[in-house]
Amino acid sequence: MRAKLVCLMGICVVLLPMLAVAQDPDFLRLHPDNPRYFEWKGKPTIVVTSGEHYGALLNLEFDYETYFDTLAKDGLNNTRLFSGTYREVSDSFGITNNTLAPSPDQFICPWPRSGTPGANDGLNKFDLSKWDEAYFERLRALVASAAEHDIIVELDLFCPMYNDGMWNVCPMNAANNINGIGDCSRQDALTLNNGNLLDAQRAVTRKIVEELRDYGNVYYEICNEPYAHKLVPMEFQLEIIKEIVDVEKDFPNRHLISLNFENHRAVVGEPHPHVSIYNFHYCYPPDVIEMNEGLRRLIGENETRHVERQHRDQVENEPAAEICSGECRSSHCWVSAGG
Repeated sequence: MRAKLVCLMGICVVLLPMLAVAQDPDFLRLHPDNPRYFEWKGKPTIVVTSGEHYGALLNLEFDYETYFDTLAKDGLNNTRLFSGTYREVSDSFGITNNTLAPSPDQFICPWPRSGTPGANDGLNKFDLSKWDEAYFERLRALVASAAEHDIIVELDLFCPMYNDGMWNVCPMNAANNINGIGDCSRQDALTLNNGNLLDAQRAVTRKIVEELRDYGNVYYEICNEPYAHKLVPMEFQLEIIKEIVDVEKDFPNRHLISLNFENHRAVVGEPHPHVSIYNFHYCYPPDVIEMNEGLRRLIGENETRHVERQHRDQVENEPAAEICSGECRSSHCWVSAGG
């Protein structure tokens, strides 16, 4: 095996060639004959959904069983989850009944509350040196239920803090934990210049990946909309990719990794050896597929809400898969109620 120099958005790293992802046919992987498609349970698979706003895991009031029953009944097979390292507040984006903005007592995340009062949401601060076992029980149960409904889970590990209100309630903010972790601005929270927060972010990545090692209906997206206001540099995303790859290096089956690459469209260029999926938001028409004709990776669109508003006259009579995938040369597409 020969090492390869790869440059992504001006950052060059030396990486080994991409390792085999999964041997078990029940594990999601790229189709061996056409990597523009998934293969799952031994069959080529196209992924389409209409999802809630990503809070099914972190919002204890959310009934994911009813949600999955509804998706399956409608012939949909994907959901997108945020991990709980990010949360929204009641007025975020003007979304009514925003599932990413649970009341403080209904919010659950990888870290437990401590006995120390004073978090900005009015409850006790978090302890980032411990894991909340109730959260991981819910994570495993949710993913298992999704599998029983033949639903594939995209798990987004991180999301930029779009404004101060989101950072104000985030467990990774030093004001909200007893460990003094995250004593930085929201603009630095998902960078390599965030002090001791980076170690906590590596640790939570490893813990989640370890907990889901045996679930074949999952893939990991490193960060939702990292390009928003240029808040999440590629260096940070590469660090998280390294953690996933390192954790799974001895696993018999490895999970696919996704990068949310850009809004609208862009040329990916040389793909990262460990990235199998490049996701875009609000791409209509889906010319990003032709722009990346030779990529030999999945190209997805997992937010179309604003596209629908902007192009309602053009798309109202078109099937969702055609809107997203452009003749299905990219198999990975979503119609998302979130975003």
